[in-house]
Amino acid sequence: MTDFLSLAEDIAREAGDMLLAKRPTMSREIETKSSPTDVVTALDKASEELIRERILAARPGDRILGEEGGEEPGDSDVRWVVDPIDGTVNFLYGLPEWAVSIAVEVKGEVVAGVVNVPARGEVYTAALGRGAWLGDVRLRCNTGVPLDRALVATGFGYSAARRAVQGEVVAKVLARVRDIRRGGSCAIDLCSLAAGRVDAYYERGINPWDYAAAGLVATESGARLGGLHGRPVSPSFAVCAAPGLFEQLHDLLVSLDPERDV
Repeated sequence: MTDFLSLAEDIAREAGDMLLAKRPTMSREIETKSSPTDVVTALDKASEELIRERILAARPGDRILGEEGGEEPGDSDVRWVVDPIDGTVNFLYGLPEWAVSIAVEVKGEVVAGVVNVPARGEVYTAALGRGAWLGDVRLRCNTGVPLDRALVATGFGYSAARRAVQGEVVAKVLARVRDIRRGGSCAIDLCSLAAGRVDAYYERGINPWDYAAAGLVATESGARLGGLHGRPVSPSFAVCAAPGLFEQLHDLLVSLDPERDV
């Protein structure tokens, strides 16, 4: 795991440095994904290409799952899960809440993860059973926080229909918690939870590349990460918080049926 983590961190730092140096402005030409709100630049693809090249140069038999390039086959039990830029809208607007995320799975279990937040100069790391770290500081999530005192992070989807449901849900959650934060990056939200900057997180519609590395950072900090009704975390839903608060937030969300369609 030490070798995996070291390689992942080196690559995440290199990709982050490249993105910082070449970040475009909104006046530059962009292309769209699922809607005009979901923007992606050539740098998003360039970042993933760099990451794939570095991984395969060091470990040519491994598989890679990336947001931009999909699944690359291999003949080993190791799969790398890559988000070249998590928080692309923030990246384009010059906001600091974007990250390069790289996780390593062995036989389907995440064993190492790195989340580099270049604009903040922060690199979060975690290895299975060895804790979560921000630099050389070990992370511990906040514990003993009741729901009505919890600072809760969340995010929203790109389609208008999904946003309509999420707006209804967040309005009711807001009345039951300390406050809501919407940073624009799942990976950073989960790392912020690990660092005690928020108490809880929930969201519908995130993908494995969004949460693979940061999810390990969160759980290694002592948090619980899962879906609704005892299911594992998935694109359907994600909830994360310290034990105790996790159950309170989970039960509130279940009562609001946040996985429903309009």
